Amino acid sequence: MKRVYGVSLGSSQRDHTARVTLLGEEIELTRKGTDGDLERAEALIREIDGTVDAIGLGGIDVFLYARGERYTVRDGLRLMRAASRTPAVDGSGIKDTLERDAVHYLATETKLLSAETRVLMVSAVDRFGMAEAFVELGCPVVFGDLIFSAGMPYPITTLDELADIARRLLPEMGKMPFTMLYPTGKAQEEHLDTGRFGEYYAQADVIAGDWHYIRKYLPQRIDGKWVLTNTTTGRDVEDLRQRGATHLVTTTPVMDGRSFGTNVIEAMIVALSGSRPDELGHAGYAAWLERLRLVPRIEHLGGWDA
Repeated sequence: MKRVYGVSLGSSQRDHTARVTLLGEEIELTRKGTDGDLERAEALIREIDGTVDAIGLGGIDVFLYARGERYTVRDGLRLMRAASRTPAVDGSGIKDTLERDAVHYLATETKLLSAETRVLMVSAVDRFGMAEAFVELGCPVVFGDLIFSAGMPYPITTLDELADIARRLLPEMGKMPFTMLYPTGKAQEEHLDTGRFGEYYAQADVIAGDWHYIRKYLPQRIDGKWVLTNTTTGRDVEDLRQRGATHLVTTTPVMDGRSFGTNVIEAMIVALSGSRPDELGHAGYAAWLERLRLVPRIEHLGGWDA
């Protein structure tokens, strides 16, 4: 049996373990949150290093991509380097392929997405492939990176501007403590019901991107809207149902009641392949995603369509 361990800076309330069989191989997937404690996460990685087949780094990015440029997050790199024997990945190796394909799947195989669909993407520099896919389809998109990560009411509306802002800001932002850039630990359980930034949610048909950024300022009612995101729990699903969302789409499959992050799915591929991430490369990950036939999971929540 292959063992994949996800170490996250997120809340320990979201911990989960599941066993699945893929391509005839049994895999145990574990997610362990460290409540925003970077030292604790680093210690846990050192503890399990060499005892599992692959490690996924959750609740933090190591690498961010924009228009072919790669930017490094210092705290994320610190955690990755804590593993010297077991391969450690952050999900960025498969995001471009998996999430780009998810958008095109929704456009061709469902009625949820078309060129007229208005998209609020709460963060795009951490999933540039998804952002490019929306633009390729002709969707009107608001990129909320400055809104939801920096609290600045400045909507970005083109990929060119997004890439330019990334070039100017990410090299320095990557040196900052990650807790200043992204909700970790208990902050992931907070919902700031202040009505702030409500107009950006109101103008959209679909709310896409990182779940914790989506939830941070999520209005009490989002009737007629649907959500495209990554990791959700049963409680998250019920929360969206109560707010009137019509559908929840996750880019990663649900296993034993919850979806795991791209970091765990990437670690799962590394474990199955027996190769190191640098040996797989973009083409290798794409081939494994094709073999696994991962498609978005679509859950109808019962809300009324606008």
